[in-house]
Amino acid sequence: MGIDRIHEEDGVVTVTLNRGKVNAITGAVVEEMHNTLSDLEHDTTVRAVILTGHGNFFSFGFDIPEFLSYSKEEFTKYLIKFTNLYTYMFLYPKPIIAALNGHTIAGGCMLALACDYRIMVSEKAKISLNEISFGSSVFAGSAEMLRFCVGSQKAAQILYSGALYTADEAKELGLVDDVRPGEELLDEVTRLASDLSNMNYPAFRSIKFHLRKPVADEMRLKEKESIKEFVDIWYSDSTWEKLKDIKIY
Repeated sequence: MGIDRIHEEDGVVTVTLNRGKVNAITGAVVEEMHNTLSDLEHDTTVRAVILTGHGNFFSFGFDIPEFLSYSKEEFTKYLIKFTNLYTYMFLYPKPIIAALNGHTIAGGCMLALACDYRIMVSEKAKISLNEISFGSSVFAGSAEMLRFCVGSQKAAQILYSGALYTADEAKELGLVDDVRPGEELLDEVTRLASDLSNMNYPAFRSIKFHLRKPVADEMRLKEKESIKEFVDIWYSDSTWEKLKDIKIY
């Protein structure tokens, strides 16, 4: 189990990350999400997508204990699929809204950045691109998406610090668009999705393409080299020792 798909009314579909307690991302989850979103893209009855998580996490990010058993070649293949997924999401022709129901960390935050809007629960949840805290880098694509959302100066602050931000702090940075109590989160996201689904679809798709295509071109141009660099740092002795100490279950 990794992805649940729930049909809602008025052409809005909710896609839920549902894998263990923290919704950690594996190769199988990436493939399932990509296939699900592709199906929804080509379903003419679907006009908007909500992406959320099960339980107290949107997503912890990568399933690090699983990837510790991967060779460099296996891990590189996974990273290519993962970065292809968020690039696909970034240019997705239909509106995608992230309902951040809980902690949104590292790779989970990257998926959220690919969405059109991010609305976060106000209680206790944290959001972070904290890779530097365990000696890892980020991808060129994730850095470009972050810069697109918050600007260069705030992107540097977020990435250099590796800080865990509350929902209110994230909103102030521009990392999320709105904050809602847990009992209001899905209602607010559904309302926004419904509003977006009633827009002129060809016009929305065209405007989104013009806004995001130049960024996506930069993402694709730099991604291959950034993945290689990411892998080299990931398998370095100092980073590897920190990765082995991470427990997610």
